[in-house]
Amino acid sequence: MTERMLRNRIDKLDAIAEQQKALEEQAEKIRNEIKADMEAKGVNEISAFGRIARWKEIVSSRLDSKALKAALPEIYNQYCKASTSRRFTIA
Repeated sequence: MTERMLRNRIDKLDAIAEQQKALEEQAEKIRNEIKADMEAKGVNEISAFGRIARWKEIVSSRLDSKALKAALPEIYNQYCKASTSRRFTIA
């Protein structure tokens, strides 16, 4: 790929990212409107035209790895598993 082609691709990618951001902002605004309506009605679930919107509280338990590492570093190191990934960025 030539430098000019690369620049065009990056510019196009930037334009698409801006469009995605604008669309996500619109979607989030609509989600918030639906949540506000559900909250005003005091419901966790609402349906219309065969579609169901749910907004429920979810409780999950997660390991506090910082606290474990501070309290029991040898056990933390024994069970700590490294993972590898790749990240694509354009700056």
